[in-house]
Amino acid sequence: MLKTGILNPRVLELIARIRHTNTIVIADRGFPFWPQVETVDISLVDDVPTVLQVLNALRGSCTFGKARMAKEFLRSNDKRTQALFVAALKGATVKFEPHVEFKKRVPNAIGLIRTGDTTQYGNIILESA
Repeated sequence: MLKTGILNPRVLELIARIRHTNTIVIADRGFPFWPQVETVDISLVDDVPTVLQVLNALRGSCTFGKARMAKEFLRSNDKRTQALFVAALKGATVKFEPHVEFKKRVPNAIGLIRTGDTTQYGNIILESA
């Protein structure tokens, strides 16, 4: 039995397939469903778990060199929330782009982890290093 690290078998299976330059999406509770993208929905209730909690768990197992987020995140969230996301992504190059462009990248991801997060535009596409 696993005692540490990521315990969810579907999340483990998903991240085991990530290779150099592959991407994975961590999304909020309202993020759309794409039939062609494997989705692991771990939402329980509002803000459980959060995108940042999942990101922190993944960073213990994976190395990400790049991250993409929607520009709308910057307009929709206060400085404290922005700082929390930037700190959690430390070491990765973060690019902000229009949400419409962000969503066009989703079908190319290895998979998507849907959380219970309620942070506006708090979705992240992570690219492995």
